[in-house]
Amino acid sequence: MNQNLRNFALWIVILVLLVALFNLFQNPSSQPGAGDVSYSQFRTDVLNGRVKSVNITGQDITGAFEDGSRFHTYAPNGSDYVSMLEEKNVQIRAHSDSEKMSFLSVLVSWFPMFLLIGVWIFFMRQMQGAGGRAMGFGKSKAKLLTEAHGRVTFEDVAGVDEAKEDLEEIVEFLRDPQKFQRLGGRIPRGVLLVGPPGTGKTLLARAIAGEANVPFFTISGSDFVEMFVGVGASRVRDMFEQAKKNAPCIIFIDEIDAVGRHRGAGLGGGNDEREQTLNQLLVEMDGFEANEGIILIAATNRPDVLDPALLRPGRFDRQIVVPNPDVIGREKILKVHVRKVPLAPGVNLKTIARGTPGFSGADLMNLVNEAALLAARRSKRMVTAREFEDAKDKVMMGAERRTLVMTEDEKRLTAYHEGGHAVIAMHVPSTDPVHKATIIPRGRALGMVMQLPERDQLSMSYEQMTSRLAILMGGRVAEELIFGNNRVTSGAASDIEQATKLARAMVTRWGFSEAVGRVAYGENQEEVFLGHSVQRTQNISEETAQKIDSEVRRLVDEGYTEATRLLTEHRSELESLAQALLEFETLSGDEIRGLMDGKRPVREDPSEDKSNIGRGSAVPSIGPKTRPEGDNGLEPQPSA
Repeated sequence: MNQNLRNFALWIVILVLLVALFNLFQNPSSQPGAGDVSYSQFRTDVLNGRVKSVNITGQDITGAFEDGSRFHTYAPNGSDYVSMLEEKNVQIRAHSDSEKMSFLSVLVSWFPMFLLIGVWIFFMRQMQGAGGRAMGFGKSKAKLLTEAHGRVTFEDVAGVDEAKEDLEEIVEFLRDPQKFQRLGGRIPRGVLLVGPPGTGKTLLARAIAGEANVPFFTISGSDFVEMFVGVGASRVRDMFEQAKKNAPCIIFIDEIDAVGRHRGAGLGGGNDEREQTLNQLLVEMDGFEANEGIILIAATNRPDVLDPALLRPGRFDRQIVVPNPDVIGREKILKVHVRKVPLAPGVNLKTIARGTPGFSGADLMNLVNEAALLAARRSKRMVTAREFEDAKDKVMMGAERRTLVMTEDEKRLTAYHEGGHAVIAMHVPSTDPVHKATIIPRGRALGMVMQLPERDQLSMSYEQMTSRLAILMGGRVAEELIFGNNRVTSGAASDIEQATKLARAMVTRWGFSEAVGRVAYGENQEEVFLGHSVQRTQNISEETAQKIDSEVRRLVDEGYTEATRLLTEHRSELESLAQALLEFETLSGDEIRGLMDGKRPVREDPSEDKSNIGRGSAVPSIGPKTRPEGDNGLEPQPSA
């Protein structure tokens, strides 16, 4: 606050000086109390004997009347008024014109130089460290986290027990360092939190700040680099200087990959400003001068682009992986997020956790929030299982596009397309159960078949992959069997793309090709702007590339052949499922399995709201309308 007052006072002084200077130039010869009169009036007053004395400076005339009042006027060039003043016995005082202009001329000539020198001094003082004042480029933007920011503890973090244990050890060291030092142990100088987005890396750092009871500085990796050269390195130095004054303390750098990527990467050259910032960070973390009592914690979801010098022991001694939670972790996370949400008696968090494999902590938080919003929109007092099921469908498949209306032919084609996926998913081995099938447009898709694994999967078998290829080809095969080759649509574009990517990964990464061998190919696919060199090396020959393309084609064709065989054998099931989708538009996995056994879905009320737990329900029918250009019914599927 004092700093702001000083800045305000400085600008007030500058403004007053400018106003005074303006007035000086505006009327430099005027005197206090002098009124302007015309030259004609001045001559009249002299002739009438009302003028007592005058001061002549160049062509400026100031003087006093007989009554004591003062005046000012300006004489034109060539005017002869001195003789008239002498005749009337007016007291005359004359001054040289150069006397008047001497000070002003010097001021005018030197003013730009004084201004430039003042601005230069101002900028230099600011860049060398101007505290909180405006344009303090060289000062660190690290914020000292306090209780006012909201205290978070380890009780607010769930689903990442191993990471919590490692970080609790650091907190314990800060509280009782002698416990570790008496046995010769040394606390890690740096901890790198690694994991996919949304797993709780930043939340863990906030929990450390709430538990450690020591100063906690937080900054983003993007805050170091600005448009001015040397600012990033200066901010790193200033940040560690502040940390030394407050040691023991913790520094948290979020998204450190913004400043810590490989040196010499990209197209910026070796003298990149970001590299100078990274070099200074490396020196401060483990350079000639030791920074005792300062623990650096950083978070990133791209550890592969970080510079190796940043990851070595002595800088980041520990790399703590923060993965997506398992089913037990998801249940714990849901319990944390539903603390302030009134739940209906029928809500089972274990069931919701089992039905959300692959969800991160942020996804689960979004799921609870969407369920609460749906309950509020429906004017309910509590959040029921139905809201959670609807929210899960919205998060996984996208929001329903009720304004997009399809023609009956498009609905029929979409029903058979989705039915082809579902029928094959019911008959191929080693695949995930069908969760739901719908022909209601969601997101960018005109229809969708969603499969959910029964448990968390850590790997995929060859049988699972080939089954996946057959399922992806099921939509195209169903269109060909029912409508013929001439009426096949582009709705399978996304399916074909995903099948090609899966088959290529099977050949080039996972060694599932006898012709190519158990060799990994494709090391030249790295992104240059994600931290890798612009120079690439081709590590396969043209002959091998042709073999890879041939094997990819073979795997996709085998999936197509298997899909054709299954749909030909179970065409009656395809017809039944397609008709049910046209009638009900959304079917749950249980209803689809019952339909395969000859049991028709039973709905008590066709107008009932959809998506009760374990079953689908009807939605209002959709009238004809032309499909928007560019929407080809792309069908997102979970990638391998």
